[in-house]
Amino acid sequence: MEQFKLYLKLGIQHIIDIYAVDHILFLLALSVIFLLKDWKKVLILVTAFTIGHSITLALAVTDVFRYNQNLIEYLIPTTIFVTAISNLIRKKDNFSIHRNLNRNYFFALIFGLIHGLGFANYLKGILGKESSIIQPLIAFNLGIEIGQVIIVGIFLIISTIFIGTFNFSRRDWVLVISSGIAGVALTLMFESKYW
Repeated sequence: MEQFKLYLKLGIQHIIDIYAVDHILFLLALSVIFLLKDWKKVLILVTAFTIGHSITLALAVTDVFRYNQNLIEYLIPTTIFVTAISNLIRKKDNFSIHRNLNRNYFFALIFGLIHGLGFANYLKGILGKESSIIQPLIAFNLGIEIGQVIIVGIFLIISTIFIGTFNFSRRDWVLVISSGIAGVALTLMFESKYW
């Protein structure tokens, strides 16, 4: 049980760490179209992301899947950029979350596969010589899920306050936040030095 608690805590700490800014930005890009009242949809979205990165994390940690770390470090900000840009190119008169919900679930699951590879080196380093990696993997992924829910929950509260209390238009909120995220993602892409 102590091992489970340790890896659960490591998962939570890893996702809420300032060095996990790329994963946090991706979560914000996915959830910026939602408000607090949409919390069930967002929970499904976050869980889809967790499922995606859990799959590749398990495959990479067990050495079933090998990958180029530099390529992954480039692809992670690319997923953020694509998600943020998809928020920006929506038609002005079509700013309903329902039409774009399926796209965000797709992004969460598929791009989650790429983000899982970003976690793999970290987890491999802390697993060390554990006799069994199943329990640590489950605990770590559960910890990441909890951390993501915390981050997105705080963001949804902030979004709801700005839109509900300060009367920001929902469309403007999405455009401003998505533009900022796209700008940071573009910078991260150029800094990855993949080319």
